[in-house]
Amino acid sequence: MTLFKKTLTAFAVTSLFVATPILANNSCNVNLSGQVNIDKSTIEFFAEDNNKQSLYKIENDKSLLINNSSVSLTAKQQALVTQYSQNIKALVPQVETVVVEGVELAIDGVNLAFNGLLGEGNQLAKNLTQELEVIRDDALARYSLEKGFTVGGDNDELQADEFESKIESAVERSITNSMGVILIALGQEMLSANGEGENFETRMEKFGETIEVEMESRTEAIEAKAQELCHAIAKVDVIEEQLKSSIDALSNINVVTVSVK
Repeated sequence: MTLFKKTLTAFAVTSLFVATPILANNSCNVNLSGQVNIDKSTIEFFAEDNNKQSLYKIENDKSLLINNSSVSLTAKQQALVTQYSQNIKALVPQVETVVVEGVELAIDGVNLAFNGLLGEGNQLAKNLTQELEVIRDDALARYSLEKGFTVGGDNDELQADEFESKIESAVERSITNSMGVILIALGQEMLSANGEGENFETRMEKFGETIEVEMESRTEAIEAKAQELCHAIAKVDVIEEQLKSSIDALSNINVVTVSVK
């Protein structure tokens, strides 16, 4: 059984894509105190302890409303409000890119792993790919300014770990349901190794390492985009601080806090 578990290195490599949160980064810590609703025309900020209590909102990248009343702005304040709104909206497609590419990386990893063991066009890889494509399409539909996007609070849609959990569950379920096919394939591999268990184990380990190497550059590219996203959020934090200093009514409101190491 120990030998068998070790030969599953080829499948374990898929966990590389789900073991670490897609949007997490050890050098980036983003904290939102409250809920933010974003769509094409409006950004609205809600209290930390009450996602129905609106703190303020920005309409059409221009109008600042507090308690549904428009606030008169100087030219400098207006420029900050516009910059703040536009920078927040620009985060949405960046989030979409990072999440979607993370799921697509898992799809490619699954195909490399199962096609390598079971052969091109095997049903297991096809079925699992279809499941993962549904997860990818969900991300594409969710992160959209046209549809609207919520981050923070009880309705937070920025749940990278949700996608990771779905991917991991899909992989584990497929492996469990297809264990008979996998065992047959492993048996055939062992027979082709002429009973040399150690040689077979080494081949499986090298197979997993090959997949890891092939995926490594793409993983690094996604991590780089996640870091860019972090810096973009940090820029939003800076503008928020400028708004607080410039507009008295916002001085005690702090929604975004970012620490970048």
